[in-house]
Amino acid sequence: MAKRVFAAAGLRCPEGVILDKAAVLRGDVMARPYVVKPANEGSSVGVFIVRLGDNNPFAEATWEDDTPLLVERFIPGRELTVAVMGGKEGDRAMAVTELRPHSGFYDYANKYTGGKTVHLCPAPLPDEVAAEAMRMAVVAHQALGCRGISRSDFRYDDTGGGSIDQLYLLETNTQPGMTSLSLVPEQARYLGISYPQLVSWMVENAACDH
Repeated sequence: MAKRVFAAAGLRCPEGVILDKAAVLRGDVMARPYVVKPANEGSSVGVFIVRLGDNNPFAEATWEDDTPLLVERFIPGRELTVAVMGGKEGDRAMAVTELRPHSGFYDYANKYTGGKTVHLCPAPLPDEVAAEAMRMAVVAHQALGCRGISRSDFRYDDTGGGSIDQLYLLETNTQPGMTSLSLVPEQARYLGISYPQLVSWMVENAACDH
């Protein structure tokens, strides 16, 4: 549903389809490489990248039989993320962070085990690519009706030289992590906002619908 909202807002996402476990296990449902992820999970739990030459890519999969799976085209290149602060003064992107795991992809272990991923904030990107990532994050935040803080994840395919039309929105996290390793507090620090200041801002800008 979020992908439909993003498409209506003119945001570029990888092509994808929702399938059940049986359909995914029967064989390739699109040209390799592609990504399979549970549609109702977070933190990259249960995510698999199916590459050329993989003989048994789902050997360690523990999906339940009724788990809906999102299958989408794998975008090579770089992993980026942008947090957005949305409040009374309007919505603004905080920064662009590039995530470089020492091995594999940005999975659960690389997210939550210290020292396994290098965080580059601000990301070393061409100015126009960074600006486009920040613009897309704000549009995604607004299209989904987010308030407070959201964080949108991207893939940037710079393998062929790179341009802004090779920047793809993967998803928007509507309740992003706030741990010591989390990306929103890290981007806030880059902007000179301390953790207590960030939490105070979130509380002061919280609102309820009646």
